[in-house]
This record gives sequence, structure tokens and C-alpha cells, in this order.
Amino acid sequence: MNGPEDVVVGIDVAKATLDVAVRPSDDTRQVANEASGIAELVAWLQALKPQLIVVEATGGYEAPLVAELGIARLPVAVVNPRQVRDFARATGRLAKTDRLDAQVLAHFGQAVRPTPRPLPDEQAQALAALVERRRQVVAMRTAEENRLGATRVAAVRARIQAHLTWLESDLSEIDDDLRKRLRTSPLWREQDDLLQSVPGVGPILSLTLLAELPELGQLSHRQIAALVGVAPLNRDSGTLRGRRAVWGGRGAVRTTLYMSTLRATRCNPPIRAFYVRLLAAGKAKKVALVACMHKLLTILNAMLKHHTSWQAQAA
Repeated sequence: MNGPEDVVVGIDVAKATLDVAVRPSDDTRQVANEASGIAELVAWLQALKPQLIVVEATGGYEAPLVAELGIARLPVAVVNPRQVRDFARATGRLAKTDRLDAQVLAHFGQAVRPTPRPLPDEQAQALAALVERRRQVVAMRTAEENRLGATRVAAVRARIQAHLTWLESDLSEIDDDLRKRLRTSPLWREQDDLLQSVPGVGPILSLTLLAELPELGQLSHRQIAALVGVAPLNRDSGTLRGRRAVWGGRGAVRTTLYMSTLRATRCNPPIRAFYVRLLAAGKAKKVALVACMHKLLTILNAMLKHHTSWQAQAA
């Protein structure tokens, strides 16, 4: 149970400002989302000594703040925006301003108590940033390839082709940097070797898991499935029985896991057998594939938790 004097802070992050709300005191303040404003806020929070600080993931604007909070050893939890929006609707908070959003975040933290996660070290942050940059470059390459196929103007095609050449070069450099960083850490090297020993798991999934799912191998199979967003959720109410669905979680991890699972259904004997059995039982292909994603993630989690090889796991 929460103590009567537990202090919970919600921080709404915008590009230029940080809006702060405190429960149960209802204190609020605003600072600039820059070095001086963050330093002022961290000093104030250290004096306040909150039990929990809740920050919404905003696509990167929150990163400097979360880093400084982590360095100051303040208990910060970065939460999924969808969870917060659903909570706001459930509590009747339909209006939306930065100040109100901060109050919702504080209320969410007080009611739900998300678990603060320790700040990844500098190497892990650099690896995650490179993985995210690789994803962006791949997306740009795909967009340019689509444009190349849609235009017949020679001058425009030449420009697009030149950009594609540059993107391929940049992607190659990113991949080289990722490989070097991965091999310089004994722990990452061991984990990468374990992960890639699994049929269907290649370097991209391994890098994504190491950079964006550091909890892998530290949580139960149910917890890790919920964190990624491959745990089926009930949609039942009264006499109604809806289909179970997966949503939320870490979308980038789930997307990469999906592509690797597609491959695993062809080249990984236990995953393939599981997939065929589900299809034979009448499951839709998409449902069977999500179940295989869950199974593959469970296997990878167990391998890192117990430091076992794929051969031992599959035996």
C-alpha cells in the first residue's frame, strides 16, 4: 500500500518546456526543457525526495531529462503514452493541456505505481541510439525506393538514386559501428552469441533486444511478454466474450521480433512445429504467428536468464 505521505511527481515533456505536477500537494511548476531548466528541476526534486517520478515517452524529447534524473538517482519511470491516455479517459480527464497532462501523469503514478527502471549506462544508451538511427535510415531507404518506382523523370530518378547510394553507405557504417560496440563488451558478446545461436534470430533482432529490452533475462516470461506487448489481453465483459488481442508494449521490439518469427517458422524446428500445430487446430495465421512470437521470446528470455545455449534449450 502507498504511505500517506508518498510524493508522486508527473512531468509532461514538450520540446521547449517541462510541466511538473506533484501529488498529493497539487504543487505545479514549469521550467525550460534545456540544460539550465533541467538542472533547476533536478535540484528541486532532490529536495522534495519523491517516491516516484512519472515521465511519458515522447520520442526523444524526454531523454536529457530522464538521463539527469537517473544520474541523480531519482526514481523515474518512463511510461507508455497509450496507458496514460486510457487512464485519463477512465478518470474523466478529457481536456488536454501541458499542465493538465502533468497532473494526469502524477495521478497515474499514484494509482498505478509503475516500476522505476534503472538508467542504462552510457554504452547501452549509445547502442540504443544507434539501433534507433539504423531503423530511421532503413525507413528512409524504403521511402526513397518507393519514390524511385513511382517517378519516370530522369533528373528526379538520378537524385533519388544518389540519395539511396548515400543511405546504403550510411547504413553500412552504422552496422559496422554496431558490430564493433557489440564485440567490445564481454557481456554483450556473450548474450549476442547466445541469442544468435537460435535459428531465426539474426543480428538485427539480437541488437534490438540488447539495446531496447535490457530486462530480457531478468523478468518472468509473463512479465517480459507484457513488456514487449505479445501477451494476449482479455476483452471480456459480462456475458460478452471478445477476442484476445495484443497491443501496447515496445513497438520497435515487437516489429523486429515479428520479422524474425516469420523466419523461425521456416527454419526453427520447435517454432515451426508449434506454428503447424496451431494452424492444424484451426487458428488463424496471424494468431498462430503471435503465439510463436510469444514462444520465441520466452525461449530467449530463459536462455539469457540461465545462460544456456540453444542446443541445451532445444534438447
